[in-house]
Amino acid sequence: MTSLRARLVNRYVRKKMKFLPLPDIEAKELRARMEAGAMAFLPKNVSIEEVSSPVRGEWQRPDDAAPGRTILYFHGGGYYFGSPRLMRSISCRLAALARARVFSLDYRLGPENKCPAATEDALAAFDWLTGEGVRPEEIYVGGDSAGGGLALALLQALKARGSPLPGGAFLFSPWTDLAARGGSIEENDVKCAMFTADTIRRGGAHYAGDMALDDPRLSPLYGRFEGLPRLYICASTDEVLRDDSVRLAEKARQAGVRVELHLEKGLVHIWPIFAPLMPESMRTLRSVAAFIRKD
Repeated sequence: MTSLRARLVNRYVRKKMKFLPLPDIEAKELRARMEAGAMAFLPKNVSIEEVSSPVRGEWQRPDDAAPGRTILYFHGGGYYFGSPRLMRSISCRLAALARARVFSLDYRLGPENKCPAATEDALAAFDWLTGEGVRPEEIYVGGDSAGGGLALALLQALKARGSPLPGGAFLFSPWTDLAARGGSIEENDVKCAMFTADTIRRGGAHYAGDMALDDPRLSPLYGRFEGLPRLYICASTDEVLRDDSVRLAEKARQAGVRVELHLEKGLVHIWPIFAPLMPESMRTLRSVAAFIRKD
């Protein structure tokens, strides 16, 4: 049963987010609004260090990080807002629970930058980590919403160029199909607390530029899955992006990839951001941490 706190969060998110005129709000205004409203109840044992070169982002390090264990995290925000700071409630808590240092990437956003700018930045970050001596199999990549799609796009780009792959990937409510062909786009148009079907369709076109919406560089659901590392995917039954996860899990399994798909009833899009307020948020983060630790 959905907790009382989760139901209250759904009401709050619906009031604040559901009918925002996305992506028509000017990017700078939207980014400032989201940053001002960011909530982060951070673990006391996690320190933060900003990085500006050769890639932009921040290290989030727990005091008891296991040697070598590293998470490369990509924030969500439809590819036109969001930041490492905005998603610290997920990434810093994962750092503590998984006993892993996290590098949260501040990748280039639209409308100033179109696809594949974010994927290029993700590749640069992965190459930087491995160039610093981190073994690829010790890296877990992950992200929420657009960041989840970016994590998947990174795996496919690494595979395509013949590079060693990370140990695995975890995706929170990933946006993998910017062509918006999943049945849940319309089915959950009213039920979803955060987005409408129109918001998703227009958001995809906003980042695509002249690229076809089903180009795998933009929509990794249409890419190749053979040989990818194990995946942990979670989504809410009530969100418009539910079928981005369901179809992803199906295609990956057909390609021989080990997949864990967790569908949670009645929760908001990327509910782990509300940790530690919601018990469901903490339960999911603990589960992902166990996936990373290989418990």
